Amino acid sequence: MILNANSVDSLVTEIQALSATSHDLLELHKRLKDYDDVIRSQAASFASCLTRIDPSIHSLGYLYILEACTAGPVPEAQANEFIISVVGFIDVCSFEQIRLVPDKFISVCKRLHEQLINLNAPMRAVGPLLTAIRKIQASSEHLTPLHPDFLQVCLLAKCYKIGYGILEDDIYEVDQPRDFFLYCYYGGMICIGHKRFAKALELFHNVVTAPMSTMNAIAVEAYKKYILVSLIHLRQFSASFPKYTSSVAQRNLKNLCLPYIELATSYNTGTISELKAFVQANREKFENGNDLGLVNQVVSSMYKRNIQRLTQTYLTLSLKDIANTAQIDTSKEAEMHVLQMIEDGEIYATINQKAGMVRFLEDPEQYKTCEMIEHIDSSIQRIMKMSKKLKTMDESMSCDPLYLSKIGRERQRFDFDDFDNVPQKLNL
Repeated sequence: MILNANSVDSLVTEIQALSATSHDLLELHKRLKDYDDVIRSQAASFASCLTRIDPSIHSLGYLYILEACTAGPVPEAQANEFIISVVGFIDVCSFEQIRLVPDKFISVCKRLHEQLINLNAPMRAVGPLLTAIRKIQASSEHLTPLHPDFLQVCLLAKCYKIGYGILEDDIYEVDQPRDFFLYCYYGGMICIGHKRFAKALELFHNVVTAPMSTMNAIAVEAYKKYILVSLIHLRQFSASFPKYTSSVAQRNLKNLCLPYIELATSYNTGTISELKAFVQANREKFENGNDLGLVNQVVSSMYKRNIQRLTQTYLTLSLKDIANTAQIDTSKEAEMHVLQMIEDGEIYATINQKAGMVRFLEDPEQYKTCEMIEHIDSSIQRIMKMSKKLKTMDESMSCDPLYLSKIGRERQRFDFDDFDNVPQKLNL
């Protein structure tokens, strides 16, 4: 079928006429699916049609044409025009209409993401992609294919706070495993930039322990970051995996991350000088992985670990003694570490600068302030919600035909012969 001017005008008329009610939109969707191959093959003929329909009112038809017109490579001279048109559409489109063809909407948004990454302008993608996620999401619990792209541009643009905001949503619905892996990895990196190390550990842990049939590069990189953040935040690292970790991960991850495992071993058992020597000897490996900055933070955290241990033994200690015991070069550096730890809430202490003495204090938190009560209540509400969600998922799974058929196959392995040695009657 070759579209002429009249048929193009006819299609535009249909789009304008069938965008008012839900029934009309379903009919329009059916017709557009029939025309889809023709629209894509003759996309150039439709480019001018985008100026004749309103993206906020005729979002479904506009999306079909926009997706077709942007399917191929975008010439450099038209890149800015392409970006403006897509950003404008994302901003005003009707979420009820675009959800009829989510794949096309996601495809257009991913092309915008790719184009802005190529132009080294990730900041321009942050707002539009966040808007796109909120419009395509059925609920805040749904992980869309746009989540990883959004977090990536936030990371590249160093918009850590904006990226962190979306990580506060509890995710229960995932369409594609790769999206989940990338979401957790980029999210963990966002948390590192935002100094939210506990949340970063949670996200990297999710990648490492997620079900996987084959090893993937995302899990390897996440495991490296998991080791480093564990040392920075927890001041320790355990190489043992939880029981629910896939056998693929347990067999391969340690061998693929040997320099990082050895770094953790040096951290746990060695001295500052030994740790620095190890880092220097493996500097190139950490640089190649873009992890040298985190590795340097690991070295710094060893000083803090040593200071933290002193709080368990002493009530008062001089800065000079702290420097000597914690293997810090000077008293001034020791003072800076102590001040930073006090500011971060890692220790409680006061410094008498005139006498050069540090007095370690007990945790002043009494767990009775309004803020603490609100925090505890919020945590309880979240746990109750999660428990209810898990119960619903368990009930749904117990009725799933695929699950039941698998359970049936498992039961077939047990027959009555397995119980031949069981006494038929107990002698009491």
